[in-house]
Amino acid sequence: MKVELEADKCVASGQCVLAAMDVFDQDDDGIAILLAEQPAAEHLDGVREAVAVCPAAAIRLVDQ
Repeated sequence: MKVELEADKCVASGQCVLAAMDVFDQDDDGIAILLAEQPAAEHLDGVREAVAVCPAAAIRLVDQ
């Protein structure tokens, strides 16, 4: 699984960081930063939650 982040859509809510702090962070403006494009299996539930709660639909989890 691969995570895709469209940072230009991000509204800086920080929900992704709360859901998966090992995979996402925020820059000084609050815009999401992807830390792990291919997260470890133990982080996938958090990534799925981040995808579900992102208010801008800026995050996707795709099969490779």
